[in-house]
Amino acid sequence: MSIKVIIIDIDGTLTNSSKEITKKTHDALIKAQEMGIKVILASGRTPNGMMDYAKKLDMEKHHGLLVCYNGSRVIDCQSNKILYDHAMSVEDSKAVLKHMKNFKARPIIDKGEYMYVNDVFDNIVKANNKEINILKYESRGNKYLLCEKEDLVEFVDFPLNKILTYGDEEYLKQNYKNMMEPFKDKLNCMFTGPVYFEFTAKGIDKAKALDSVLIPMGYKKEEMIAFGDGHNDISMVNYAGYGIAMANAVSDLKDIADDITLSNEEDGIAHSLYKYIPLLKE
Repeated sequence: MSIKVIIIDIDGTLTNSSKEITKKTHDALIKAQEMGIKVILASGRTPNGMMDYAKKLDMEKHHGLLVCYNGSRVIDCQSNKILYDHAMSVEDSKAVLKHMKNFKARPIIDKGEYMYVNDVFDNIVKANNKEINILKYESRGNKYLLCEKEDLVEFVDFPLNKILTYGDEEYLKQNYKNMMEPFKDKLNCMFTGPVYFEFTAKGIDKAKALDSVLIPMGYKKEEMIAFGDGHNDISMVNYAGYGIAMANAVSDLKDIADDITLSNEEDGIAHSLYKYIPLLKE
């Protein structure tokens, strides 16, 4: 069966270590869309952090989709219409934010053009013996302004698609079970990076979002190819008819993938597209 949908994670998959789409991968995705194949970006990122990549790939012109917040929201790039949205309740959001006051894991939430935090100067985390300015990285990379709120619990009176917390790598390893304990049966609680632990609504993931939107459009799983590198990509790589792990992917993803391509530094996406779509020519 021919491929009609290409689904791609962003960080570590679509982009290289410089957060850029290489020319070979860019050109392959443009050619695929010109053949009528739908391109979907599926990421833990917020919509703001995905739009620039969608524009570079001309996804507005070709009716591409964005699967944001690890599957909590789906947006049509052409119309900006929200096709699917599964946020946490205000009650659950407040409960998580209140619980996080007991830990050195600092929450980030977003609304509109702002990222909200308790202290914009509490921004350094340690990972692999390196210090990272997380708030600079997140705000610049996702095109947000930063705003301080002394009490996020009191501030939040709207549903949240995601609560991202950040902390030192070793601290999160030692404390994440206690962080998630009150919510383990009612919310999704997961690592999305060594210094990130996040909360989303129960049952949402990239595969569920794809299934909820694409099947009603008439697409079949067998017509989809999905690329990923992280634990949060396992559901969609397992879901698609052709599930591809990057060479730089975590071992758990490689174990369930149908194939392993080259790394994100070596045009792994383009390599597999030319392999699995015979009519797509270099």
